[in-house]
Amino acid sequence: MLLITSMTLNLSLLFLFKYFDFLAGSFNELIEHTGSDYKVKLLNLALPVGISFYTFQTMSYTVDVYNRKIKPEKHFGIFSLFVSFFPQLVAGPIERASNLLPQFKKDVFINYDRFASGAQLILWGLIKKVLVADRVGIIANEIFNNHSEYAGFTLIVGVICFAFQIYCDFSGYSDIAIGTARVFGYDLMKNFKSPYFANSLTDFWRRWHISLSTWFKDYIYIPIGGNKVVKWRWYFNLWITFFISGIWHGANWTFVLWGAIHGFGLVIENLLSYKRSDKFQFFKKLWIFSLICLAWIFFRANTITDAFNIVANILTFSEYHISQLSIYVVPVTRGTVFSADFLLTYASIIGLLVVEHQFIIKNRWNLFNHQFKLALCAFATVLIFLFGVFDINEFIYFQF
Repeated sequence: MLLITSMTLNLSLLFLFKYFDFLAGSFNELIEHTGSDYKVKLLNLALPVGISFYTFQTMSYTVDVYNRKIKPEKHFGIFSLFVSFFPQLVAGPIERASNLLPQFKKDVFINYDRFASGAQLILWGLIKKVLVADRVGIIANEIFNNHSEYAGFTLIVGVICFAFQIYCDFSGYSDIAIGTARVFGYDLMKNFKSPYFANSLTDFWRRWHISLSTWFKDYIYIPIGGNKVVKWRWYFNLWITFFISGIWHGANWTFVLWGAIHGFGLVIENLLSYKRSDKFQFFKKLWIFSLICLAWIFFRANTITDAFNIVANILTFSEYHISQLSIYVVPVTRGTVFSADFLLTYASIIGLLVVEHQFIIKNRWNLFNHQFKLALCAFATVLIFLFGVFDINEFIYFQF
């Protein structure tokens, strides 16, 4: 009974602030087609920053206590710290009580290695945010907000830019949060593992927003049966988990469809018995990235109609569009392919991929000596001040 009461309270608050107006608005649109004048009054409540993150974090604590995986925390101050730990409060990672609570009960000693490691993560997060996300976001926002003016190559450029905008914006925040916690002596879980190098959609979700993916796996997918059921039920469990994930991301049908697309993609992938192979790895990664970008269209579009229009216009290639390629690839400046904005935008994407492949995937960062690491960090700091975009402040996932 206590579990049900606690879960109901958490979900009720989330529904009230995040979903009531969305469902009421959808109902009003539906009832309007019947000719009725009846309308549900919208609440127009301000959405608390990061409400989905700390709601899910407290829900996982409640379920783990109920299942006796952890003991209930009797110290109100420590429990409050777990719920409101400032580095990851507003956008994750969504921490587990079994990882974070024991750390709050130990003496914390800040040493140079932890401080240096945390500071490097913070710097890497800032690079992702101001050098990549906010820069490519200029093009992505321009194209998505004015998609009817563009077609073909331009929209493809916009979708790719958004793919890197949302990745660098969100993973940049996660790196800053994890690095800040590490500086203070605490360890948070890793939230991203170079997701755009994934070989399959399954692999992508093992690398993207790991704290949320594992949350849905442990608290929704496995409890409803996971893959320990007949095949058709397994596929349904897989799809419904990602459908709910889409709903979690926001009160808009675009997010719902985004989650459903990933759910269908994973079901089809398992139906085809997709297996990893060492052959044609580059083309597999490129194919998976293309599918992910297709889904990002629905995530980013302002409405479902806009999303389908963008997809339709991407397929619209004409001699005029091809002849005007130099304008379409630089829609913001209306310049040429040699404009400074164009070069900086795409240099930031290429630079990100090279650094992730060499320093993270191949782990070559740890091969450098201390002096060389300091020199690289100093160089990166200079790049941030010279080429960073500082007039866009909010992280995208603050709205969730």
